[in-house]
Amino acid sequence: MKIALIQICSELNPAPNMEKIQNFINLAKKQDDIEAVFLPEVFYSMSDGTEATPYLVDKGNEHYKVIQKLAKDNSVYLIGGSAATNLDGRVINRAWNFDPSGNDMGHYDKMHLFAVDLSKTSNKTVIDEATVYTPGSSPKLLNVGDWKVGLGICFDLRFPELFRYYHEQGANLLTMASAFTVPTGKAHWETLLRARAIENQSYVVAAGQWGEHNEKIKTYGHSMVIDPWGEVIADLGEGEGYTVVDLDLSKVEEFRARMKVKPKFGISL
Repeated sequence: MKIALIQICSELNPAPNMEKIQNFINLAKKQDDIEAVFLPEVFYSMSDGTEATPYLVDKGNEHYKVIQKLAKDNSVYLIGGSAATNLDGRVINRAWNFDPSGNDMGHYDKMHLFAVDLSKTSNKTVIDEATVYTPGSSPKLLNVGDWKVGLGICFDLRFPELFRYYHEQGANLLTMASAFTVPTGKAHWETLLRARAIENQSYVVAAGQWGEHNEKIKTYGHSMVIDPWGEVIADLGEGEGYTVVDLDLSKVEEFRARMKVKPKFGISL
């Protein structure tokens, strides 16, 4: 499956964000016949983390239709990017997924909410997503042709039991739509992504935000694709951009045939 991985610096206003994404999709399609596009966390609208964006997606509303149209107009699977979403008056961080005809494939709501206190450092950043978002409660596995895709969002990366659950359910591709901050990105991003790939013998596709979004949030970038052996096969580094990667399902089968990895204890989510 040929995929496009897109990295942008989202702002609060959705229009410039969607324009940039469409431009990168156009470039990717000129390069190759892509089947799926992977987007970062809160790609649609990035707030400063102290309150929710006013541009909340709700199923069927204008913001929902803009995202849906991106998949349909480009005839691609749109997988794993998240947007702040209204759910009965609560705000959730939801990964929306659409097939090439614009059909809703189901969603995943971020279960593990991020909190950081750098008030005693020169950075001064304090973020607690629990003051803005309500956490999700259920994993989500998508069927995309022969691929089984397990969805995660950013801070979920630090909770390996979620991805072991996906492995047990037959996942061969794990996603991580993210907006990793710069300090934690430098320290842990690649290490954790490679660990999730290795321990689950799965591809990991991690589309991240990059840049200075507002006075409070600066993100790390380095969107990556990692193969089931833990090798980084794409790294977008710093700056906005895209890359096209050809995922090979036979690689998953090859590595799993070489080394059988079975958990000692069952996990129930």
